[in-house]
Amino acid sequence: MDKDPNKGAAEFLPDKLDLESLRIAAACCEGCGRFQNATQTVFGEGPSHATFMLVGEVPGDQEDRQGHPFVGPAGRILDRGLEEAGIPRDDVYVTNAVKHFAFIPKGKRRIHQKPTAAEITACQPWLNAELAVVEPRMVVVLGATAARSLLGPAFRVTKQRGVPVPLGERLAVATIHPSAVLRAPDREAEYEGFLADLRAAAHAA
Repeated sequence: MDKDPNKGAAEFLPDKLDLESLRIAAACCEGCGRFQNATQTVFGEGPSHATFMLVGEVPGDQEDRQGHPFVGPAGRILDRGLEEAGIPRDDVYVTNAVKHFAFIPKGKRRIHQKPTAAEITACQPWLNAELAVVEPRMVVVLGATAARSLLGPAFRVTKQRGVPVPLGERLAVATIHPSAVLRAPDREAEYEGFLADLRAAAHAA
């Protein structure tokens, strides 16, 4: 029988649930096939108890190389938005719904590949564990992959963005991924919408 490439992260979870134990355990995760070509696991970062948890989609090229989330161009958009929305960066935990980068080479570039539904599900235990440890009051859901992971496949960011919705014992606000601002024909207009969503999350928290 062929080995299941999306068996899931559950068997890699440590017995002790704290951020350092989770980070060490995640470095060895082979819960889906994305680990095979990734440089490293890109786990979440931030305070162990934060008011805000920001959940992106997948690590990008720079995140994969450096091992930290949101360090590329999208991270700079995010940092600008947080500052202008009045969300203290030291009260924010940032992570991704999927922890490994997958790509197709194109010349010298590595073009990131969107995760499959099976890969999103396989990585879910890590995100659930981060939520359990950090216990944020507000989860900001950045993009469709994060929305699928946290809010289900029926949730549509384009239709339901900026509106607080229940997520267990906390609230969530969905918005576009900051990389969408970089791809937009009118970046400033797209950024203003992104900023409005962040301000809605700050207000609701």
